[in-house]
Amino acid sequence: MNNYKKFLLLWAGELVSSIGGGLTSFGLGIYIFQKTGNASGMAFMTLLAFLPGLLLKVPAGVLADRYDRRLLMMIGDGFSGLGVLYILICMMNGGASVWQIYLGVIISSVFSALLEPAYTATITDLLTKEQYSKANGLVSMAGSSRYLFSPILAGFILAFSDIKVILIIDICTFFLTIISAAVVRKNIATNKIEERKPFLASMKEGWDVIAKKKGLFLLIIITSAITMFMGVFQVLGEPFILSFADSKTLGIVETVAASGMLVMSIILGIRGIKKNFVKMLCIGLFISGIGMALFGVFDNVYVICIFGFVFFAALPIANNSLDYLARTNIPEEFQGRAWGVIGFISQLGYVLAYAFSGITADAVGSVTGGGVGRGASLTIIFSGIGLSVIALMTVRVKRLYTLENSEAVVAQI
Repeated sequence: MNNYKKFLLLWAGELVSSIGGGLTSFGLGIYIFQKTGNASGMAFMTLLAFLPGLLLKVPAGVLADRYDRRLLMMIGDGFSGLGVLYILICMMNGGASVWQIYLGVIISSVFSALLEPAYTATITDLLTKEQYSKANGLVSMAGSSRYLFSPILAGFILAFSDIKVILIIDICTFFLTIISAAVVRKNIATNKIEERKPFLASMKEGWDVIAKKKGLFLLIIITSAITMFMGVFQVLGEPFILSFADSKTLGIVETVAASGMLVMSIILGIRGIKKNFVKMLCIGLFISGIGMALFGVFDNVYVICIFGFVFFAALPIANNSLDYLARTNIPEEFQGRAWGVIGFISQLGYVLAYAFSGITADAVGSVTGGGVGRGASLTIIFSGIGLSVIALMTVRVKRLYTLENSEAVVAQI
């Protein structure tokens, strides 16, 4: 089995995991919205699902450079299922309260933190620099599956059954992802550590790799602003649609919209992006921002699907460019530590979005008298405009263009 086939096997496992996680996320979001009737409850669940993983990204990155990355992936995937199992047990004992769901979500997030730096660094272990762009298209597709396949599946399941079925399916997916990581682990050498340094010193090395490359550090800061606007859409898209449609319709809308990411991910998986990564990044972000803003203007399902498709179709272009610019500027031996730091800084924007977007939407809805749907709509519109403005500003930052000609040492396995 060559390295690209190993990557495909690992990717397939993460694809299944993403679909299972998307089912649970969709189902629990509907469950909490029905219980609370506001956007802030859903936003708080999203924050709790995200925050532990964010705080643990940097130490998880150090672990990815110290220990067997494939083993860390197996541990992260396997034990994150405990949180889902806990929620299922609560459901089977008469229904889970909101705080029990929050606790289960936190448990899953803590263990999932081990996965991302190890998975990202493993891709570098397996592929050559020339294969990164095509691989990133497939990785984007796997990430989009939680929006593409999961919503429509979850919507139909909820129409004929209840959330317990969704949780059981998600738990089953963990076994498949562990098996795929185990097979790859048997056929690839573990990362060698020449020197065992103090843990905090290793964490600092990840920071130093990024900080000394000013263009890379600036790119990460810009990404943090981008994730803030993206996070608003991620949290408020569902309560906006639920304000005038049912969960089955929501699932269909999310799937149709997210198919834009699937189409573009397939194209990038075949062709890749060969040059002009900074410009392609800005084009992708600008189009996504326009799609997001127009998504919030209308309460017509068909129009929402069109602009949702535009938003998601442009995302892989931006994600592909961001990943390439960062990955090719990090030496192979620092991949785990550096990606841990990158993940932490770049995703701080999500924390702000998850913490305040639900509260903002509820407040705006109360002031305007339009309820949570109107509040979510206006917040999404302004966030889309903000994302497009960031894109227009980024294209003029000359320091970012130096990243395209990096001579950084990357894995050539």
